[in-house]
Amino acid sequence: MKNLHKFWKFGVLSLMAFSVTMCTDDEVEAIFQSTTSFDNEVALSWNTVLLDLERYTPGYRPPVSARNIGYIGIAAYESVVNGMSDEYSSIAEIYPGLEIPRTTSGQEYHWPTVLNATYARIFTQFFPTAPFQYASKIQETETEFNNEFIGQVSQEVFNRSQEYGRNVADAVFVWSATDVAGHEAYQRPHPADYVPPTGPGLWQPTYPDYTRALFPYWGSVRRFAISPDEMRIRDPLPYSTDPNSDIYIQARETQITINQIKAGQRYEERWIADFWSDDCAAKTFSPAGRWTAVANQVVDHENVDLGKAVYTYAKVGMAIGDAGIAAWHEKYRFNYQRPIDYIRQVIGDNNWNSIMCQDGSEFYTPPFPAYPSGHATFGGAAAEVLTNIYGSNYGMTDYCHEGRTDFISTPRTFDNFNEMAEENAFSRIPIGVHFRMDCEQGLLLGYRAGRAVNRLPWKR
Repeated sequence: MKNLHKFWKFGVLSLMAFSVTMCTDDEVEAIFQSTTSFDNEVALSWNTVLLDLERYTPGYRPPVSARNIGYIGIAAYESVVNGMSDEYSSIAEIYPGLEIPRTTSGQEYHWPTVLNATYARIFTQFFPTAPFQYASKIQETETEFNNEFIGQVSQEVFNRSQEYGRNVADAVFVWSATDVAGHEAYQRPHPADYVPPTGPGLWQPTYPDYTRALFPYWGSVRRFAISPDEMRIRDPLPYSTDPNSDIYIQARETQITINQIKAGQRYEERWIADFWSDDCAAKTFSPAGRWTAVANQVVDHENVDLGKAVYTYAKVGMAIGDAGIAAWHEKYRFNYQRPIDYIRQVIGDNNWNSIMCQDGSEFYTPPFPAYPSGHATFGGAAAEVLTNIYGSNYGMTDYCHEGRTDFISTPRTFDNFNEMAEENAFSRIPIGVHFRMDCEQGLLLGYRAGRAVNRLPWKR
């Protein structure tokens, strides 16, 4: 446990001056103990559990996972912000309908207990259909921390802290329910009433499984920070069958790259494709969850205190949440077809396929339009907020998939978060599911989402 630090707010100073004869020094210290006094163990442990929950719970594909990670992040942040330094501020007031309960003035709260209760309650609420072996981790994690904390404070403080954490989680979940398009959307990933438009160059369900469109209405989900104007990207390249056209050239880039990888060439690009894939349900965490996994490594390596940890997770979660909304809004605004259809229909390579999510002899393509890339958007958003917190020269080695043998999982090292985001975006070409324009515009859109979250009034 780190050395204790105290923080003092102007109103608190007045209260202490009035009550100094009523409290001992130890009591005052306990009441106003800051989150800087505690390590990141509670936040890091729960966000590790989160990766399994969003990986294995049916329906939690990229945009749904991103949205829920954002709401979980808000709940965690708001539950302990009153214990953070004067530098930080609640952001709840900017969201109509989000009514975060207040702490009781002058009462002691044990912030790790508060946070543990918040995570346990909101995980249960957001993952009601999680498979038992993963849902049980919620209760196990909560109990483990409760057993640790109950001996550190009085029963009264412990009970008060638990109650407050659960009340914050309930408030955030109630607010989530007012977003009809996004709340519990895991129950309706492929709505039968959506019929994709037809015409040259427009997306249709793709070979080999021809799955219906995934979350075609996601663009109407409530946003955390990004504005409608910021969500709009430039028009994609004009559809053309001319071999000299820009889109034909980009399709050929994807086609040739995959053909050479399948021939045993271009190992580096195959490694990049595998390293960043995160596409296949239950095989790994989702492309959105990937950035929680990255944040976990940063929080752990930097040994940040409890407050900075929840601040990190809140910003990453809200940024990728908005990234998913923005990307899916634009995907279904343009309805641009995937490279697999262009390469088969226009170039005439009728046996061509991606190298994503192999199942036996078949590979797959995500069941939604290509432009812009969701992967690229998630990565740009997360990189923008992580850079804002940890700096533009923060280098790291990403160990997300180290040790796996079903794909190339060797860790990769980066000089900064933007370099990670750029490689993540580029990886969609050598896996065969995007044109270069999808990756470039998705990355720029993600940076916008991240900047919008950075603009929120996090600090006084």
